[in-house]
Amino acid sequence: MKKQWYESLFENYGRKYDNEPYTHGTVGECDFIEKELQFDKSLKILDVGCGTGRHTIELTKRGYSVTGVDLSESQLKRAKEKAEEANLCIDFQCQDARNLPFAGEFDVAIMLCEGGFPLMETDEMNYEILKNVTKSLKPQAKFIFTTMNGLFPLFQSVDEFLASAAEDDTSLCRNNAFDLMTFRMSDA
Repeated sequence: MKKQWYESLFENYGRKYDNEPYTHGTVGECDFIEKELQFDKSLKILDVGCGTGRHTIELTKRGYSVTGVDLSESQLKRAKEKAEEANLCIDFQCQDARNLPFAGEFDVAIMLCEGGFPLMETDEMNYEILKNVTKSLKPQAKFIFTTMNGLFPLFQSVDEFLASAAEDDTSLCRNNAFDLMTFRMSDA
């Protein structure tokens, strides 16, 4: 069976992934998670799309019980290597987030840094992820996730345009009072 692009993308990416700029915020991201959980180490956490285990490992080091799941065997291989290097025993599982085997087992689910959710081709596929993660949670559980903002590239383009127009001093527009990220007008 032919692999999907998101499966092929992460096939040989384990070591390189850990050096990407967006992975350097792990400690701060886990600080945020801990505050959201009110530092309750009795909570059982599911890390969906755990990749190389950066959040799973950091939260386990802090005393939480975390299960990491990912579709990429190479990412999981790297996660297991890192956990072993840190002398941590972590349950890493190769699972498709659209078909998770859990039912009401976790107090918290995290899905950070595009851990599967916005990588799917259709809204229906993304819905299956959300439905399966929800099914994995106990009643009153928390689900913390991030997703890409489709307006971010446009926001960057507008800023670049305004900067370039200001340089040649021909633009009547001196600033952008409309914030594309929040969809709010400011007093700029």
